[in-house]
Amino acid sequence: MRQKMLLLLAVIFGLLAFMLTYKQLEHEKAKIRGTSEERILIQVKTSMVEGQEIKVSDIAPHRVRREKDSFNRSREIPWEERARVIGRRLEVTVIPGQLLQYSDLKPVTLRNGFSAIVKDQCRAVSIPVDPVSSVNNLIQPNDNVDVLGTFRFPDMRGDNSLDTVTITILQNVKVLAVGNRWGNNFAENADTQRSYSTVTLQLYPDEVEMVIFASQKGRLTLSLRNFEDERISKDIEARSVNFKSLEKEIPKYNKRREERRRVQ
Repeated sequence: MRQKMLLLLAVIFGLLAFMLTYKQLEHEKAKIRGTSEERILIQVKTSMVEGQEIKVSDIAPHRVRREKDSFNRSREIPWEERARVIGRRLEVTVIPGQLLQYSDLKPVTLRNGFSAIVKDQCRAVSIPVDPVSSVNNLIQPNDNVDVLGTFRFPDMRGDNSLDTVTITILQNVKVLAVGNRWGNNFAENADTQRSYSTVTLQLYPDEVEMVIFASQKGRLTLSLRNFEDERISKDIEARSVNFKSLEKEIPKYNKRREERRRVQ
């Protein structure tokens, strides 16, 4: 009987010790959480070698919790800075799951010049914009946009509804610069110089003449894409809008919006 009592007391004391230890651990965790914060960093999804260009599909967000002050000293790249990473080349070889650091990227310096960020076999072309045509000057370097043009054609058919037409000229075009700000130069001056009157696009040679001609003959507007959206829509290529088609399509637009809203 005495042995049973001793065994029972040992079990009770063991449970009490476990509960006290658990509470102490939870207390320490709470203290740690109070001095730390969660951040989303850039993680590499695939193996990549030195000199390879980083694409959207190569990176992913990764949540971590660290001491608050450690983020100020860290060279790991926040997910919100991914626009500055896409299109850059690697300084070192990286492996899947690795958190990307600024030191892993080849530098883009003023010594190399703006031409260093222009992709091989592409051209940099600037077009005039205003706050309306540049999404209220919210477009930034490395964003992807669609280029739309609105033109007035001579009224040769006696039909005023055909005077003005809007079409999508190019889809998924990379923005290299806004005003004279690009790359690290943009990050350094973004807080003090938010407005700009030109946007520089990265185009293929056979697109250059078309965009320049369109900018001289009509009004160009940029439509900002989601950063991960690289789709090219065939339906958009075949579509244009004028007064007559607008009047005809308005009910269809609203119906499609309602259907898409239900799906989402």
